[in-house]
Amino acid sequence: MSFEALGLCDQLLKTVADQGYTTPSPIQIEAIPAVLKRSDVMAVAHTGTGKTAGFTLPVLQLLSDGSSPNSNSIRSLIITPTRELAAQVAQSVLSYSADMNIRSAAVYGGVRIEYQISQLEGGLDVLVATPGRLVDLYNQDAINFDQLEILVLDEADRMLDLGFIDDIRHIQTLLPAKRQTLMFSATFSQAIKSLAKGMLNDPTLIEVTAANSTVDTVKQKIHPVDKELKTPVLIHLIKRNKWQQVLVFSKTKRGADELVVELQKASISAESIHSNRTQHARTRALDGFKDGSIAVLVATDIASRGIDVSELPCVINYELPYVAEDYVHRIGRTGRASTSGLAVSLFCEEEHKQLKAIERLIGRKFDREVVKGFEPSVKGLVHPSDDDEYGNFEADPKPRGRSRHKGRRRR
Repeated sequence: MSFEALGLCDQLLKTVADQGYTTPSPIQIEAIPAVLKRSDVMAVAHTGTGKTAGFTLPVLQLLSDGSSPNSNSIRSLIITPTRELAAQVAQSVLSYSADMNIRSAAVYGGVRIEYQISQLEGGLDVLVATPGRLVDLYNQDAINFDQLEILVLDEADRMLDLGFIDDIRHIQTLLPAKRQTLMFSATFSQAIKSLAKGMLNDPTLIEVTAANSTVDTVKQKIHPVDKELKTPVLIHLIKRNKWQQVLVFSKTKRGADELVVELQKASISAESIHSNRTQHARTRALDGFKDGSIAVLVATDIASRGIDVSELPCVINYELPYVAEDYVHRIGRTGRASTSGLAVSLFCEEEHKQLKAIERLIGRKFDREVVKGFEPSVKGLVHPSDDDEYGNFEADPKPRGRSRHKGRRRR
């Protein structure tokens, strides 16, 4: 199917073609016509499936017909969970509307609010916002929603995970009851169903892939290793494979910063990206990662939203996530747009429950590959028992002198 068959206008078709896109993705095939019909939409789609274009393209077309916004008013609102994602979506809006008379902007925390207020003064067709900053602007009388036609909630599941439900509920009370609402989520959990029921009116439900399934184009590897050897084995893998662009996930902000120090000591260019860093520092790190001056970007799950690097070859889970669904989101950063990708997870004794939860979620068991020279001192890390739900972790009677620091967490 072509983009022409989806009902897009000539300006958008030209823009899509200029950017090199020829065939719409499954989410775009389903979502674009539904949005153009002005239906409410509940879509389950992972990052990397083309969902941003799935809602920005039809929203821009709907906005192309209509009156200009009044001062401090907006015609469409796209709410995202993080600053990085807000900036990414805003850039997509700007790119797709290049040949259209559309005014757009992004507002989020971590930067001065005064410039964002000035952007709103003339009115906007599209505003991309994080929940907290949006509420701040409303409280300062910098924005009103009288002309709002379309609301988009992007990565709604992550907004719930980050505790934005109260902000979302509050924002909902400020919006016109008569509007078109689009909700995109990587999962269709009970919490998302409940949120959708209260915000959407007879929505079109779109599920382009089985919920919580992993990306088929991503090759997944599990390397069992003692916890204290994770950093040495990570350095070994990066150097042995000569990886030039690697996204590494850390569970904590402190852990991300500590890992960057160790990588830099090993002459590997690396930076961290997490919520404690300034917006300027986060933008600089992400730009360096994209242009190749930084080989390794170490990110927490929260900050990773919005990291969109085309043809990213490799993602590494330095630590397995507490929530199994986050594993699916992490590895979805590679293998995008039908390109191949590699996801490597470093797995230690303390993480056997997380690994089993991930295996149950995606419906498969991983083969465990030991990195030569970094053999773990726990047999069960390599050969789990089939009759034990979490594996039979039997200590090696000859642990080769390594301490596993049982009972003490590093961070």
